Amino acid sequence: MPGKKILVVEDEANIADIVRSYLQREGFSVSLAADGASALSMLKYRFDLIILDLMLPDMDGEEICRAAREVTDVPIIMLTAKSTEDDRIAGLGLGADDYVVKPFSPRELVARIKAHLRRSSSRSGGDKLSFNSGDLVIDASSMEVFRSGQLVPMTTTEFRLFLGLAEKPHMVFSRLQLINIVQGYDFEGFERVVDAHIKNIRQKLGDNPKEPAYIQTVYGSGYKFIGTADEARG
Repeated sequence: MPGKKILVVEDEANIADIVRSYLQREGFSVSLAADGASALSMLKYRFDLIILDLMLPDMDGEEICRAAREVTDVPIIMLTAKSTEDDRIAGLGLGADDYVVKPFSPRELVARIKAHLRRSSSRSGGDKLSFNSGDLVIDASSMEVFRSGQLVPMTTTEFRLFLGLAEKPHMVFSRLQLINIVQGYDFEGFERVVDAHIKNIRQKLGDNPKEPAYIQTVYGSGYKFIGTADEARG
């Protein structure tokens, strides 16, 4: 994990310096951007994780998150004073992987960063899961999803959530079980967090929740994967 490259987008110099200090102490390579324009210009470089303040002087962090998701699927942790549950859900709905509210513990932030980097670099073996006569293919080793032969772009969190469901077809997962699959710890407002990620996955797959081919809502319980597994794997 030492040497991983992290972009910190934060306009408050004291907070940026504290985050950089803690991360550098852990061996990370840290780049700073103090405004949205600088952050957008730096997205062309390959980072392993992005820490993103939502309240920047020249543009909203949400706009940067959208732009980042067009070019990268690396974990994005939003770091902001916006603390309502609706703010959290809106941020996660844009493709963020985690949400940390100011004031925050730098040690907790580092722990979350490490957890996301471990998950984004891990692979679930070399299996390819195929469903519905090849209509859906999930490549666990490359963390890629294909629907009707077309690549379906997913964030690391979305992929892990979808893979967790697909690995156990027809098993009902509660929202708490699902958030623990992708986060490894309880998350405030976890029910709506999971719902936001599921909504994103469905939209990307083109999976109609009223007539689902893959993700079915089990009212009062959670979600289950209903695709029919093909016999061949590999």
